[in-house]
Amino acid sequence: MPKTPHTTINIGLIIRRKMDEYGTSVAWLAKQVGADRSNLGKQLQQKHIYPELLHKISIVLKTDFFACYSEEIKSSLQI
Repeated sequence: MPKTPHTTINIGLIIRRKMDEYGTSVAWLAKQVGADRSNLGKQLQQKHIYPELLHKISIVLKTDFFACYSEEIKSSLQI
């Protein structure tokens, strides 16, 4: 079985950059996605976020954050 590669994507950092671009806060985003501000802040400090939450954040920030992973996969597969 082939070895599973590790992702180089830091999705929390990418989301925070988009938030900065829009001038939004963690408190605002938490309210929009129905999350606790403190917990969301901690999650945005991580490299990984649960898919359901990433989906909600993508909708609210009008950005397909899943595309980051798709691009990395395509690059790894040399598609």
